[in-house]
Amino acid sequence: MSLFYFGICNNKVYFSIVKANLIKDYLVVTELLYRLRINAGLTQKQLADLLNVPQSFISKIETGERRINLIELRELCKTLNSNLVEFAAMLEKELNETQS
Repeated sequence: MSLFYFGICNNKVYFSIVKANLIKDYLVVTELLYRLRINAGLTQKQLADLLNVPQSFISKIETGERRINLIELRELCKTLNSNLVEFAAMLEKELNETQS
């Protein structure tokens, strides 16, 4: 199953096909970030304040409305007392468990 997404950039329309399994995998990413935030004892607002971003930025990440890049993920992990290596290990474990 594939989903189609489109976007407009510089007055050009772009289409892309996103496989359903990639969407499920990204939901695992957002769930892990949510758990890290909760385990750190932070609200979305508190995390946003630490990162100097609006609370809606955190909300959109956690709901999957906004995707983040590697640099943003690194900063989130650092702020949540983790790091990219630990996060990647947790992600691999979760993905392996969900695919079993």
